[in-house]
Amino acid sequence: MKKFLQTIFALFFLTGIFAQDNEKTGLEKAKKASERAIDTTKLGWKRTGNFVFLLNQSAFNNEWLGGGTSNIAGNIGLNYDYNYSSVTSVWDNKLIVAYGLTKLKGQEMTKSDDRFEFTSLYGKKTGNSNWYYSAFLNFRTQMDSGFAPATGVKISHFFSPAYLQAGPGMLWKKSDNLKVNIAPATSRVIFVHSEFTEGLPEGVSYFGVEGNKTTRFEFGAAVNVYYKATLMTNVTMENILNLYSNYLDKPQNVDIDYQMNLVMKVNKYMSANIAFQAIYDDNAIKAVQVRQVFGLGLNYNF
Repeated sequence: MKKFLQTIFALFFLTGIFAQDNEKTGLEKAKKASERAIDTTKLGWKRTGNFVFLLNQSAFNNEWLGGGTSNIAGNIGLNYDYNYSSVTSVWDNKLIVAYGLTKLKGQEMTKSDDRFEFTSLYGKKTGNSNWYYSAFLNFRTQMDSGFAPATGVKISHFFSPAYLQAGPGMLWKKSDNLKVNIAPATSRVIFVHSEFTEGLPEGVSYFGVEGNKTTRFEFGAAVNVYYKATLMTNVTMENILNLYSNYLDKPQNVDIDYQMNLVMKVNKYMSANIAFQAIYDDNAIKAVQVRQVFGLGLNYNF
């Protein structure tokens, strides 16, 4: 009888242990399932975009003694993201389109902004949750003719120049707002129209393209960084940094393209916007190119 009771108690004891283990295992499985369920809400296609129309205007009458020239300027811009994510991969697509005109009293209308850029980045997850094997493609050009400020001579137009980059690499992605892509084997082709290179003397090039040619091929390393942050309520800053080194010609001269877009929302449909861009490309000009646009206007998010 004593042994029988001991056996019964032992069975109850073991059953309790197994029950606790099973309950613990069940809770852990339920927690993981819940976490997976939460994560799946972030999967699939995600579309975000911003359209902005900015207008600047200054006016002075003939009696205004402080000096100044009446002018008016308008800018439109589209910043659109079309991203896909699954358990094992990500695919980020970004389109930037911007165009602006300025009219000074007594002068011809000129461009103040002109950009068309599309970037597509695909990543396949590695063992580390934030690292992906990646492949990217970037295309950028302008949509209208450009003229030299001093002489008025046409120096560019649509698809001249145009840049196409593509290559494999590694992507580190913390979120849609923070990612770095490193592509050490990137091909880049520069396209120009023959009207700008025809008859160029030896040693002179147009955006790196030699005389009587329409393309230039480069092979090098590219680093692309994207960071978007909310600085305070209704104030966001988007930073885009692109670096490129051409292994085939002066790899120490790294091409730099930095863009900053600051949006300060006034209400649902109005905002103050600041766009800043700095470019260094010694194939185009051996100096830093700077563009800055500021204005208050209509803003629509979708």
